[in-house]
Amino acid sequence: MKGVRIISLSNRQKRIAEIVRLEGPITGEHIAEHLHVTRAALRSDLAILVMGGILDARPKVGYFYTGKNTIGMLMEEISSISIQNLQSVPVALGQDKSAYEAVITMFLEDVGTVFIIDDTGLLVGVVSRKDLLKVSINNADLHNIPVVMVMTPLSKLIVISPEESVATAARKIIDNEIDCLPVVRMVNSGKRSYEVVGRITKTNFTRLLVDLAEGKGGNYNK
Repeated sequence: MKGVRIISLSNRQKRIAEIVRLEGPITGEHIAEHLHVTRAALRSDLAILVMGGILDARPKVGYFYTGKNTIGMLMEEISSISIQNLQSVPVALGQDKSAYEAVITMFLEDVGTVFIIDDTGLLVGVVSRKDLLKVSINNADLHNIPVVMVMTPLSKLIVISPEESVATAARKIIDNEIDCLPVVRMVNSGKRSYEVVGRITKTNFTRLLVDLAEGKGGNYNK
């Protein structure tokens, strides 16, 4: 992003910024008490935060949060989070099942997408609410329709690996106008064989943004 200077902060500096954001104005002594260190030990950290425009200081008042570099901090936080720290548990169904069973699975698991796997547990396709709705509109009996006739096949799927960043996943979802990404591990690169290990949905991103806004972003880096 042109014009945005991303400041690389240490974990302690991030904690200081969050303490001041929640409790400011606050003195250096009180910040030190929160972190169980001496005021002198925080001198360089506070100087960096003030020079970076994240905090400001006033005599006899203390430090307060300015938020001038919130965008930079947010970009840094998001770029450090990998898919494996955000993904949800995948919901899968065997390829020998019917479209009706896919509907029941979605209802019981409260999901909008079901991954279809073969008898070895490898990904062969994905079926969504939209796929099932298209079939239902034609008044078809879902009991008699194999789920493989409804699903989007593997050859047309957009996938992501656990090690990739959440920013990459968000871009894939936006660019391809989809609601969910299967998180996969490659089993055979020559045959494009994948094991499904998770799922990433728009709900995951919404939860992440809420947690970041509430200062809970560090939970995703543990």
